[in-house]
Amino acid sequence: MKSKDKPVIQEKSSEKVAKFLNKNGLHKKDFAEMIGVTLSYVYNLIDDTIPFSTRGTTLERIATVMEIEPEEFEEYKIPQEPHVIDDFVEYLKDEMKAKKMSVVNFLKAFPRKKRLEIVDILRGNLPLPIDYKELTMIAQVLELNKDDVYNMWERRMKQVLETNGMNIYSNAALVNAMFDCAKKYINLQ
Repeated sequence: MKSKDKPVIQEKSSEKVAKFLNKNGLHKKDFAEMIGVTLSYVYNLIDDTIPFSTRGTTLERIATVMEIEPEEFEEYKIPQEPHVIDDFVEYLKDEMKAKKMSVVNFLKAFPRKKRLEIVDILRGNLPLPIDYKELTMIAQVLELNKDDVYNMWERRMKQVLETNGMNIYSNAALVNAMFDCAKKYINLQ
């Protein structure tokens, strides 16, 4: 049998997760919080005696934290629901890469209760928040400058206004006044 005729032995999903936790020194409790499950569920994920999870949301969250594609888990089925492709999220991911920051280290910079929301933003199931303080908190972790944060927020706010029925072009004077006021409030002018 030639070497290229040998069957590829895919690493079991449970082993993949266990190796990731060990390699990153990530406690199972922290991992559980990051993916929105209980500690006992994480123990079950890495336990070979029961089947690995097939929940799409859970597998996508695990893949996001592990910085892999969910398709790398044989149990993953491609969902029929669309994901949000957000320029802002892609910008944050690019900044993380530029700063050589892993998703795990990025998540550890946030309060425990915020980590699951950040995972869902990174995996494309939640848009970037419109709350300026929350956006600033995310930006501070990546050491983004104030002008970049404001520009992201303004673009996101315009998206929200348009999505909810406002024609921002025919209401340009109102929209511009609103954003001029916001700039003054956060000391950008």
